[in-house]
Amino acid sequence: MTAATLPAYLAAAICEIAGCFGFWAWLRLGKPIHWALGGTALLVLFALFLTRIESETAGRAFAAYGGVYICASLGWMWTVEGARPDRWDMLGALLCIAGAAVILLGPRSA
Repeated sequence: MTAATLPAYLAAAICEIAGCFGFWAWLRLGKPIHWALGGTALLVLFALFLTRIESETAGRAFAAYGGVYICASLGWMWTVEGARPDRWDMLGALLCIAGAAVILLGPRSA
């Protein structure tokens, strides 16, 4: 893992969540179509950032990203939607980050 891994994961998470929210806003909140178009552009950026993760396999990079995504989603919920995560949200996020760390940083046998 390199120093660029965490920033790439964070950028991917922001782009994915904001991109999906663009579609949510268009389909569920009645926002104009440009919300969905902006969401599409953000989802393309999400995919580009995810390819920057240092991992021997895409599947391992994607699996570890799951923990980052969960934490970023709770951050979005709190900052954008105004719903503060509760202790169970926080415990679940910590468990997910621990799992992501094991997946990404665990020793590999040859």
